[in-house]
This record gives sequence, structure tokens and C-alpha cells, in this order.
Amino acid sequence: MTDTAASHDSIRALKWQGDHLRLLDQRKLPQRTEWVDCTDSQAVVQAIKDLVVRGAPAIGIAAAWGVVLAAQQGADMDEALLALRAARPTAVNLMWALDRMRARIAAGADAQALAVEAQAIQDEDLAANRHMGQLGAALIAPGSGVMTHCNTGSLACAGFGTALGVIRAGVSAGRIAEVFAGETRPWLQGARLTMWELVNDGIPAQLVADSAAAHLMKSGKVQWVIVGADRIAANGDTANKIGTYQLAIAARHHGVKFMVVAPSSTVDMATADGEAIEIELREPSELLGYGGTRTVVEGARAWNPVFDVTPANLIDAIVTERGVIEQPDALRMQALFGA
Repeated sequence: MTDTAASHDSIRALKWQGDHLRLLDQRKLPQRTEWVDCTDSQAVVQAIKDLVVRGAPAIGIAAAWGVVLAAQQGADMDEALLALRAARPTAVNLMWALDRMRARIAAGADAQALAVEAQAIQDEDLAANRHMGQLGAALIAPGSGVMTHCNTGSLACAGFGTALGVIRAGVSAGRIAEVFAGETRPWLQGARLTMWELVNDGIPAQLVADSAAAHLMKSGKVQWVIVGADRIAANGDTANKIGTYQLAIAARHHGVKFMVVAPSSTVDMATADGEAIEIELREPSELLGYGGTRTVVEGARAWNPVFDVTPANLIDAIVTERGVIEQPDALRMQALFGA
């Protein structure tokens, strides 16, 4: 397969500056490219809560740098870790990264050593994404059409991407001929962010309304749906951006394959199945308007879950840097990740 390390890969959304963390403000894209400088751990907490930074791996990386900032400034480390941990509840990468930083603190690491650990977390994520890209692309027949949901690219991690990394690798290897991105209401991550990445990196793609997905699959233009994950349970059930579950149902009905791509840090073997995954509910206002403008009649109410859970029996392959699990279940998950 073609080396994809440098192909279609120009975007980095997290930059450590020695005494602060610089984040590409994903709320402003694609209209404006603006950066937010986080000078203490509380600023990182707020950036995670406010979706300045989003995507499970990117949240974990940002939190690791938040720990470094707390150490540099002599903050109470237990308080900083608790605040970072509570920033968003569903993405297990956040907890994984903070547990890794906490272990270094317990071993006596100072701010400099913690910075080395945070950089390692970031570097390892990029390497994992490139490897997953090759593993996932190898499953796709040449000339295929694919659909993706939300944003799982360089903006969501250290670079290259998880599901979008597979698409980048597949396009570079000539396996993917067409890319379709769902808009992803209510924050429009597919429309605003994924399309921005694809255009910036020269990957031809078309945007489709979320409600057009089943019709698109029926047309025969799509052979794979490729998505990321915020948490994968021990049996393979997968929490991801709201709307993923209905895509998996439509894909199964139309004979379209369904692939989940995520680093091993997203796998939570301590969570038995999807029923045990906490689903984050956000403010109804996010659904009742957009960009500060209300689009729904006053007095209307809204239910705004940000994630849903796709059962393992609707997933054809889970791709991690450790390997590929086809037709995932508890036994196959245990074989790769242990108890």
C-alpha cells in the first residue's frame, strides 16, 4: 500500500507552545481560522466544555497538556485532574490520558517530565492514526464509495485522523473513489469541519443532509460507512456522535459495510456493554438555534443527546492500531485487548 504519512495531511489543531496550549477554535470554522491560547488548566477545561477542541483523542491530548500547565503553575494537581476529568463524560480517551498523567505524577514526575509524557501521548496518537489508516483502507475494495459522519480527522486528534485517516489512506491508495460526508446536526461538524479538512487536503467529497443517508445507500454509491468512536465497550458496542446508530441500521438494511475506527485508548474493557455508557446531554439551545440565532419558535423544548450507541452486531469491523476485529463481540474484543 502507498505510504500515506504525508499524503492529504496538512492540518494540526493542537500546538504546545512551551508555556501554553494553542487550540484551533473549531467553533469558528470554516468561516474563520482562529486560535485560542490556554494559559492554565482551567482554560483547557473550558475549551473542552465549549467545544473549542473536540473529538475523543484530541480531548485526551488537550487534557494531558492541561495537567502540564497545572504543574508548571504549582496548582493543586488533584483539583486540576478532577476538573479536567469532569469536562466531558462520554469520551473515554479523556480519562485514559488523565490516568496516564496521574501515574506519572504518582511516580514523582515534575512539570518537565509531564510535558514529555503529554508529547508522547500526542506523538503516539499520530502514529496510531497513520497505522489505522493503512489497516482500514486495506479492507476497502478499489473504486469504492464511502460515507462518514461527524469529524474524525486531524481536527479530532493529533493529526491524520481515525475514520478520516482511513479515508485519507484509501484515497491515496486508489481504493476510495467517492467520499460523502453527513452534515451532523446540531453542531454541523460534518458540514463545517470534515468538508473543510477534505477541501483543504484536496480530497474530492460531497456533503449530504443527515436525512439523505438512507437514500444515498439505496443508490449504490456507498460501499462502506466509516465512523470514529468516543467509547467502545468490552463487547464491541460503540458510542459515537448522535446519528451513528441510525446510519448503522440503514447500512445493514442496504448491504453496506460499517467500520468503526478508533485508537485502543477508546476501548473501555471495564464497561461491559453499551447500556453502561453514560450519554452526555447538552443544552437544548444547541438544537433550538444556530450561531446565536434561534430557528425554532419560542416556547418549544428540545432533547439534545450528543452521542448514541451502535450495537456490536451492526458493526462489520473495528479498526485500532493493535489490529482489526471483524464481526466484533466480547470474545473477539477480549482476544485483542484482554479482560
